[in-house]
Amino acid sequence: MGRHGWDAGARRWRLAALLGVSAAVVALLVTLVGTLPGGGPATEGTSPDGDQVHGTPATPPGRSRPDVGWGFTHTRFSADEGSPRAVARVEDRLKGAGLPQNQHIMGWGADNPEPVQGRYDFEALDLRVDFMRASGATPVITLCCAPDWMKGGEAGAETDWSQAALETAPEPEHYDDFAALAATVAKRYPDVRHFIVWNEFKGFWNDAEHRWDHEGYTRMYNLVYRALKDVDEDIMVGGPYLVMDSLDPRQEHASPALKGPWGALDRRVLDAFAYWNRHKAGADFVVVDGSSYTRDDELLPDEFAATDKFTAVGEWVRRQTGGALPLWWAEYYVEPADGDDHRHGWSETRRVAVQAAGMIAMAKGGATSGFYWNPQAEQGPECPGCLWTPTDGADGGGELPMYGLVSRFAAAFPPGTRYEHVPVSGDDVRVLATDRTVLVVNTRDRALTAKVDGRTVDLQAYEVTWLTR
Repeated sequence: MGRHGWDAGARRWRLAALLGVSAAVVALLVTLVGTLPGGGPATEGTSPDGDQVHGTPATPPGRSRPDVGWGFTHTRFSADEGSPRAVARVEDRLKGAGLPQNQHIMGWGADNPEPVQGRYDFEALDLRVDFMRASGATPVITLCCAPDWMKGGEAGAETDWSQAALETAPEPEHYDDFAALAATVAKRYPDVRHFIVWNEFKGFWNDAEHRWDHEGYTRMYNLVYRALKDVDEDIMVGGPYLVMDSLDPRQEHASPALKGPWGALDRRVLDAFAYWNRHKAGADFVVVDGSSYTRDDELLPDEFAATDKFTAVGEWVRRQTGGALPLWWAEYYVEPADGDDHRHGWSETRRVAVQAAGMIAMAKGGATSGFYWNPQAEQGPECPGCLWTPTDGADGGGELPMYGLVSRFAAAFPPGTRYEHVPVSGDDVRVLATDRTVLVVNTRDRALTAKVDGRTVDLQAYEVTWLTR
């Protein structure tokens, strides 16, 4: 949510640290090389052949659909690195589940893809794509963020991985260059058929008018959209990946039109979405993200009822697009973070239960695809909210409760699912049902007995269970 993964440093900088070379020395060497007479920007480790097909692309199963189902996003640490046994353990498990996987092109585990204009470094991104291929994923790429030289930095210098730098948008004169980079990525990985344009409007804020720069984002989006379609008309492209921020309804920018017990949407977000929706060159799916809590980290009226926001937002977005575009949630959060963006305050049982309620709410709002932001740790043993245990050791890569929820949800409720109403006694239980399956969530921190679909169900505190119909 605007804070995730900006410290996702490049692999080679981590390697330099392991070798005992300080960042200051590395920066000095890069600067010296880049300023040698006739040397120009440093290009060591880059290649002009960025658009050459990498590896062995997986064969897409026929024509791509605009929705991909429920999966996860790779962050700074993932199972593409670590003990071979642990990596293989995760690959095998994912291969059986077929979860869609999302990866950004810069940050969150990927290096600067184009340190100098026309010179590419896809080594880290190649590893992530290789992992997605090996684990049988439907791969998705988020086209964010931008190389430093596109946003005022020096070409060939050490990449600035600070939050402020990573969250800076390309300068308008470089929108075309970013679109060209997007096309290069599409050519390199022809089996990636789904692309999300940018992340959370990062850098697109109009300080003078105190609102989102939706004009600038939409201009860049349209250039990227057309560039990708020029590579292959069957590539699926979506945006705008806005954060659907909510506020206390009494605050200045609270929307009077989209509100509930959970709060009110920031009307500036709705204005930005409406502008993109009117002026986009095209879209194959629509992407949003957001949290169930307000911008002030309030869970209104409580952590479970707050997830109703996802339903309300989904229904609103579907109305704006006339129901024509599949709805994706690129990120979704139900547990407020601390100052270091950690979510360690809840028990795993409670965390999984509230996540399940959030996913139910998104599905009820019309979403057909969603990506769990996987907060994977580099080392174990503790990994709150992670999908698997860290892969640093041979015994790593073990399944964690959140993986069970995400994978089971994806299998039970794929795109095209027809949901059915089932009777439930009381307000303490959340359910989502098809003609075959019922997902049941106890929203209380105590055991209870409920009547679900005509049968009596005993539930432990915060229990998530599945019934067969």
